[in-house]
Amino acid sequence: MIWSNSMLTRITHMRSVALFAVTLLVACTTKPVDLQQRALEIGRDAVIVDTHIDVPIRVEMSGEDVTQATVAGNFDYPRARAGGLDVPFMSIFIPASVDEAGGGRALADKLIDQVAGMVERAPNAFALATCVADVRHNVAAGLISLPMGMENGGPMASGDDAPQHFFERGIRYVTLAHAKSNAFSDSSYDHDERWQGLSAKGKTLVGRLNDLGIMVDVSHISDRAFWQVLSLSSAPVIASHSAARFFVPGFQRNMSDDMIKALAEHGGVIQVNFGSSFLTATARSWAEAFDAEAKRFQADQHVTPFSDESKAFAKAYATDHPFPYASVADVLDHIDHIVKIIGVEHVGIGSDFDGVGDTLPIALKDVSMYPNLIAGLLQRGYTTRQIRLILGENLLHIWAQVEVEAVKRGGQVRCAGARVNN
Repeated sequence: MIWSNSMLTRITHMRSVALFAVTLLVACTTKPVDLQQRALEIGRDAVIVDTHIDVPIRVEMSGEDVTQATVAGNFDYPRARAGGLDVPFMSIFIPASVDEAGGGRALADKLIDQVAGMVERAPNAFALATCVADVRHNVAAGLISLPMGMENGGPMASGDDAPQHFFERGIRYVTLAHAKSNAFSDSSYDHDERWQGLSAKGKTLVGRLNDLGIMVDVSHISDRAFWQVLSLSSAPVIASHSAARFFVPGFQRNMSDDMIKALAEHGGVIQVNFGSSFLTATARSWAEAFDAEAKRFQADQHVTPFSDESKAFAKAYATDHPFPYASVADVLDHIDHIVKIIGVEHVGIGSDFDGVGDTLPIALKDVSMYPNLIAGLLQRGYTTRQIRLILGENLLHIWAQVEVEAVKRGGQVRCAGARVNN
């Protein structure tokens, strides 16, 4: 999730539906009619795993009930079902400011409660998932799984019991840092690299996460921290919502080709982010220009980034300087590039829905639109097997390997439905 001045007004549900309808119309008039139908069928049959959706913080702030249709955001149950989504990882997002103020653990528990509340309100729609076996069981039962990943590992430093506490509460990946360096790691967004990679606590945490069977997530961390994680982790690691730096030179938040290759050699997977500013240099340049102007406005007017004045400024700026949205083709370009250098077994999807504001690509505006991505993969010659790998099987395979490694290290696989001792 990007929690910064560049966050724009979220798209509305009606706009999403309209864009999806237009996309389907275009697809049917420019492609063989059966291509979109095949995409829908593959989406229904495959296990679609999206490793980064920022629903919990959205619900905490807005009070929306995403078990029903909503008029805002990128996720709700009806749209998830329409898009074939099976396994949306709920992001337990801790802003750096909250972590620094000492409130990270309390907020994390609050957001985890929000996810549990979704299941309680709609037990015939959602189910918790804390192991791969849960996912398989829930898919067979027709339920959408809600595993959780912690974005910003700061709360893991809240006490010696914290890693075990959050494991028990269902966290199954940890993004070590977010927008600023924390107790464990430097951030790709923070030029003050206080640890020159990982801190001593961060190096210890990597091993502890391996012990517990929690996936280590290298999205957001600095390049130095990334290389140190690979040297320390005995299990494969993931990049839960990143993209290829090849297309956006100099953007440290994305991964270089060398990093992508090393991730794959270590058995890991890169989950491609859908935010336009991750996908194209044009959109990244727009975001950087907007950030500079917004900060200047806030300083001159003595207002905060989330004030009404700042929101009005952002709206006016976007009107005068239309945002250059990426397209499905741009997402496919990133997937193609990654497949070319490391193979189809090491790429997946980590959309960042509800986390990148109104910067999502045309025809990928919400969770109902995965079939548009599938149709694009078909058009580019990917086989059904390869598409199934990209949509979710790659991630599930790596999650299973992390579970196996935990058992080797004396731990156990803990499932929401049952405890599995191996």
